[in-house]
Amino acid sequence: MFKKITVIGLFFILFFTVIGCKNDVLPKPASYLRLDYPEAEYVTFKSHCPFEFDRNSKAIVKEDKNCGYSITYPKMKATIYLTYKPVNNNMNKLLRDAQKLTYEHVIKADDILEQPYINKDQKVYGMFYQVDGNAATNSQFYVTDSIKHFVTGSVYFYAKPNFDSIMPAVSYIKNDMQRLMETLKWK
Repeated sequence: MFKKITVIGLFFILFFTVIGCKNDVLPKPASYLRLDYPEAEYVTFKSHCPFEFDRNSKAIVKEDKNCGYSITYPKMKATIYLTYKPVNNNMNKLLRDAQKLTYEHVIKADDILEQPYINKDQKVYGMFYQVDGNAATNSQFYVTDSIKHFVTGSVYFYAKPNFDSIMPAVSYIKNDMQRLMETLKWK
């Protein structure tokens, strides 16, 4: 009888030990993707075209046709496309086309912020557009001297537009675009 009670007692001790040794389930802490980009270092970009500007030294500049440029950010999978057009009594058309390009994104955009730019000393006038939401482009601009030159710029990412996911890269490149626009000089 004593042996039977001991076996049953050991069985219950073992049973409760096995059942009681489960780990408590704890929720995983929230985590966020950390994207650190190097601090931008700007250098003046000069070419045979009738303008020059500051660009991020980490970006790769490739000349396209007719003084157009592709400024590529390989780590962010993004490119800024610059287009140059001479003004030949077609200023209204150039302005309409630049604004039309921006407002084609209204369908996907949550908001479009317009920031006018005027630099009387360098005779550079334009508009910077910040497009919030899942649009194909998040930043665009145009600048002109109103007489001879007209330059447009827009950034595109090689990823499905998901504003929340690419927000750090969008902010980084937006700052580069504003610097480009604000330092642009006509030759």
